[in-house]
Amino acid sequence: MSIDTETARKVAHLARIRVEDDALPALAEDFNRILGFVEQLTEVDVEGVEPMVSVTPMQLKRREDVVTDGNQQAKVLANAPDAREGFFAVPKVVE
Repeated sequence: MSIDTETARKVAHLARIRVEDDALPALAEDFNRILGFVEQLTEVDVEGVEPMVSVTPMQLKRREDVVTDGNQQAKVLANAPDAREGFFAVPKVVE
């Protein structure tokens, strides 16, 4: 895929970036270099390579997957402008 100056102009417009007309050829060339690098990445054989969380081997912390209420009802309701009977009170919006 090759990006020409008109496509570079359109991308700049969509990104809301002001690019002067004399800078469009350089921008198009930069886009082409980026796309070339991405195409190179598709050629890399990653068969059998495990996804990594980090560059250093590590295990993520795990916890038991259980549903809880967080035991913080009072703290949460303290932020409410109007709370009644343990719930947020909101004005009626539908008649």
